[in-house]
Amino acid sequence: MTFYPTEKLALFIDGANFYSQAKALGFDIDYRKLLDEFRRRGVLIRAYYYTAIVEGDDYSPIKPLVDWLDYNGFTLVTKTARKFVDAQGRDRWRGDMDVEIAVGMMEMAEAADHLVLFSGDGDFRAVVEAVQRKGVRVSVVSTVKSQPPMISDDLRRQADHFIDLADLGDIIGRPSRGPAPRSGGGYDNRTRAEIEAEDEL
Repeated sequence: MTFYPTEKLALFIDGANFYSQAKALGFDIDYRKLLDEFRRRGVLIRAYYYTAIVEGDDYSPIKPLVDWLDYNGFTLVTKTARKFVDAQGRDRWRGDMDVEIAVGMMEMAEAADHLVLFSGDGDFRAVVEAVQRKGVRVSVVSTVKSQPPMISDDLRRQADHFIDLADLGDIIGRPSRGPAPRSGGGYDNRTRAEIEAEDEL
């Protein structure tokens, strides 16, 4: 990774996408270690975590994670997930955070030297290009070492630096205690409330 000790960093974590990457690689994220690692890399001014939450549930499996992050140095950006019925008649939840992440990156481009995006979603290519035009460097954390790879080729090419999450596993990861990853790496319409578990703490 190319980081400079005096540069101002901001992290943007697409919760569901990042969770799916880690599960596909067979480990869980230790968010305390993640924060510590990037504090060592530069001057960390903000770490954003984006997630949709299912409201009205008696218990949401993501709530302990969200609460912990909120008290331990992360800035939480949440919204209510929307319910829909899939082709098989099953209830599903959708909570796309792309717009919120893009707006956050554009705003932070005025204050930071280097943005780190934790997502492989190709929809972010345009916003990465936009903040680069403002003179800000962008690193993208995702993986090509899962089956299938979980980063868009367009996004990988646009980024100033690509960091494979597999290479960070020994630094910010711990052995997975959750269920085995689903075939295809977990890209579907479930929200974090359905796919993230308490053992993410």
